[in-house]
Amino acid sequence: MAAKTTLNAKNLESLGAQRLAELLIEISMGSAAHKRRLRMELAGNHGSAEVAREVRKRLSSIARARTVINWHKVKALKSDLETQRKTIAETLAAADPQEAFELMWQFLALANPIFERSSDSSGSLIESFHQACEDAAAIAASAKIASDVLADKVFKAVQDDGYGQYDKLIAAMAPALGKDGLDRLKALFVQWSKEPKDKPAKGRREIIGWGSAGPLYEDEIYGTQRDLMVRIALQEIADAEGDVDAYIAQHPEKMRRMPMTAADIANRLVSAGRAEEALAALNKVDATDQAGMPFEWQLARVETLEALGRREEAQTYRWTCFEQSLHDQHLRAFLKRLPDFDDLEAEEKAFAYAQAFPDVHQALTFFLNWPAPAEASKLVLRRKAELDGNLYELMPAAAEALAEKHPLAATILLRSVIDFALDSGRSSRYKHAARHLADCASLAPHINDFGDTRSHDVYVAELKGRHGKRHGFWSLVT
Repeated sequence: MAAKTTLNAKNLESLGAQRLAELLIEISMGSAAHKRRLRMELAGNHGSAEVAREVRKRLSSIARARTVINWHKVKALKSDLETQRKTIAETLAAADPQEAFELMWQFLALANPIFERSSDSSGSLIESFHQACEDAAAIAASAKIASDVLADKVFKAVQDDGYGQYDKLIAAMAPALGKDGLDRLKALFVQWSKEPKDKPAKGRREIIGWGSAGPLYEDEIYGTQRDLMVRIALQEIADAEGDVDAYIAQHPEKMRRMPMTAADIANRLVSAGRAEEALAALNKVDATDQAGMPFEWQLARVETLEALGRREEAQTYRWTCFEQSLHDQHLRAFLKRLPDFDDLEAEEKAFAYAQAFPDVHQALTFFLNWPAPAEASKLVLRRKAELDGNLYELMPAAAEALAEKHPLAATILLRSVIDFALDSGRSSRYKHAARHLADCASLAPHINDFGDTRSHDVYVAELKGRHGKRHGFWSLVT
């Protein structure tokens, strides 16, 4: 039985309405977010119209704000946005879908002014607007918004998609738009594309890729920014209508020879039962350097071969791709299609191949992703001289993954990071290096045999001998 002081709804009810009200006033003092939540609950007692008024007022207030949204303010703003979005989508939409639709559109209009004054590197704020696109689509369907009105709204929104807030809007709105709405939306974008456009600024040509004839410039491929927006919109409309040919037509011929574009086209052709055309699309890419091809292109090729019934060829290609990249998904797919027990033998062969792979870091990443910690430990012990302590994204994470059962391998990985920081005099990494040295000290008692690796005490003594004057580092060592 829960104690009478446990914080739960039943125990709090015993305080009575008056005392709870007093406590809520006290708790909300100094918290604008709590006060807004309480006002919203009070508005709910007076019907949906009052709730809508409160939401509209808050959205207007956010739109008028001019203060910079630093990283430490992002969480509070995210919470505020989610409160307003959920109130519109979950409370108002059921009571008054027409009003809810207009409010959700007002919510979406907040994106540009918010992103103009924010520095949200986490991407959490944009998620609220992407979800709002989904919400707006659901509300539009229940509100029975006329397809021409909806198409006009979507068109104007996408034209003003300055920060990617409307990236998911067309796909989300497709069911509510229906065929008539999608046709109107398509016509609006085609008409816009024919309007006079400004020429790119002289001398400001951006390279977006390389072909056999040299650099591919953005203005050569896409034209103006408007051209790019129109192409993407028409691609999304084509996808919504299931029109593969219309999707392909929106890609310039040069783009169709780029691996990622070819993969996208091939995947759609395979889904449409046109595998032969999918293979032809993939073959337009210069695949001389198979090892350098993106995983997505390789996967599209495998799926296309499967769709053509060329399963043995697909298996051979999976293994070839694995040998070139050590990508675990290629090996998983290869093993999945083998008869029982053959997969175990093939896995052993794959592990042996990875152990001898020229790039030790690529091999280490493969074993960690599989996961095969014993193999990763074996690799580290055998090839410790090849480890690059500058790979800070890999080494500490790998050490953490191996620490419990393979403390010696974890220690070797951490020492590579420490050695790099001190040998290269990277003072910005001294704090991390000191922490890793402490981790090595805690791992040492769990290592029964250091083998040909120096013990922790010997390593520290040698470190002091080589880098005793790195006072910035040693001041951080505890």
